[in-house]
Amino acid sequence: MLARVADNLFWMGRYIERAEHMARYMNVNYFSSLDAPNSRSQTRDFVMRSILFMAGEPAADDAKLDEQAVLYRVGLDPEFPSSVRNSILYARENGHSARDLISTELYESINKFYHFAVEYPKGKFVKTGLFDFTTQVTEMTAVLRGKIRGTLLHDDIYAIIMMGVNMERAVQVTRMINAKYNDAKKSLGSYGDRFRNSYEWTTLLKCAESYDMMRRLYKKTPTSLTTLEFLILNPKCPRSVMNSLNQVYRHVLTLDPLRAKDKASTAFLVGKVRAEYEFKRIEDLEGDVQAFIDHILSELSAIGSQMEKEFFHY
Repeated sequence: MLARVADNLFWMGRYIERAEHMARYMNVNYFSSLDAPNSRSQTRDFVMRSILFMAGEPAADDAKLDEQAVLYRVGLDPEFPSSVRNSILYARENGHSARDLISTELYESINKFYHFAVEYPKGKFVKTGLFDFTTQVTEMTAVLRGKIRGTLLHDDIYAIIMMGVNMERAVQVTRMINAKYNDAKKSLGSYGDRFRNSYEWTTLLKCAESYDMMRRLYKKTPTSLTTLEFLILNPKCPRSVMNSLNQVYRHVLTLDPLRAKDKASTAFLVGKVRAEYEFKRIEDLEGDVQAFIDHILSELSAIGSQMEKEFFHY
């Protein structure tokens, strides 16, 4: 397989996952604010700032935000590279470039997804269509993952796509954690340790589709520590950073099983990071959560760069 085509498959998987996480973050933050127990989390300004922070464009403290402008920019703006629309567009472009290696069923689903996004009416979206659009995006990305698993041979092509999916999942969940950590510092809880008991940790779990799973495991209201432990270190949570790294490691070994012990290989680097988190306790990061989040993002960036160098350089 040409490195260029492998790169297209990898980024197709990444952009599919990126579109889903951004859409769900918009959906959950906007509509969960209606049930928030404090006035700060309920305000539209707070929600819009959180969405912009997640999109990588944090607003200045004194900036006056227009709700419709923010929603359009993050959702449908063709001029904003990180918009949901553009993630779907880039997924389709990369899929088209590797058309002969993916199934007809997968390509048709991506094409349908693309037409849905680019033809969605701006006026409807910014006024009444946020729930419809973001829900459709999350459902369509689930369909695409089903097509990837159910219509492709589980060979190198599948491994490359799923490497992209799981790398992006680890990155996006970590960025969600970063955004909600920032929100929790501004919107404190009403009892005990107010930061640890902020409502924003519940919102974070819902953004990652992990709220029910977390409640069943811990059998108590989410706090900062239980939420971070579940979304970062728990290997059984399908959205956790640890689970995503395990999946990446498995698919990297499919591509190059003989280089797991080579210290210059992607497999070695991923294995090293996995080992670090496997034996880490949540109490180890309690003192400086922000530094740990930055550390995770730095390590994921290093893994991505190593993958690019080893598998996709052309």
